[in-house]
Amino acid sequence: MEHDGEARRGFGRMGFGCKHYRRRCRIRAPCCDGVFGCRHCHNESTTVICLVCDTEQPVAQVCINCGVCMGEYFCRTCKFFDDDVDKEHYHCKDCGICRVGGKENFFHCKKCGSCYSTTLRDKHCCIENSMKNNCPICYEMLIGHDKFSCPICSTSIFDMDKFLRALDAEMEASYYYTGKGWIVCNDCWDTTQVYSGIAGHKCCHCQSHNTCRVAPPVLP
Repeated sequence: MEHDGEARRGFGRMGFGCKHYRRRCRIRAPCCDGVFGCRHCHNESTTVICLVCDTEQPVAQVCINCGVCMGEYFCRTCKFFDDDVDKEHYHCKDCGICRVGGKENFFHCKKCGSCYSTTLRDKHCCIENSMKNNCPICYEMLIGHDKFSCPICSTSIFDMDKFLRALDAEMEASYYYTGKGWIVCNDCWDTTQVYSGIAGHKCCHCQSHNTCRVAPPVLP
């Protein structure tokens, strides 16, 4: 029986799969509930469904049935749509992905294999294909990393000015104060007492929102 089990376990090895992987299973994508050979097969889908008229059609920016623009930003290479153009999307041919933040604010380092803020041009330490490795802290792929601060010291690693100004406007329009609290700024390391709110806490010294709550200082 044990021998039969081993034989069954190896049945069909290298006989199934898709053009990307040899495997004996398929995946169901949680975003669309579709079944695909692998994540690459999912991303290579050649059709989209308009959410206005429910028409399935080849990938394009404008619906062939109702004429609606299915995404103000559209990248045919990535098959990516987004109506929120305030994100300032752009496609980096060298990275092979769409990014946000405005093309004029970033440059692609050929050696590192990734885009960086223009403030780091000629100022960063180049390590070949460094962004194609995993983060040493969370083990996520660095090129798709969604963190804006150093995982060790929490200091901001990008020019966050545009993001912070947008957050200021959002907080001013819908801010709800919950009293005062003490914070430490991860960018300037200043400890101050500020008004607390649901949206976050702003450093009074450098105006950064990269802060965290701390206990009140102990006075001598």
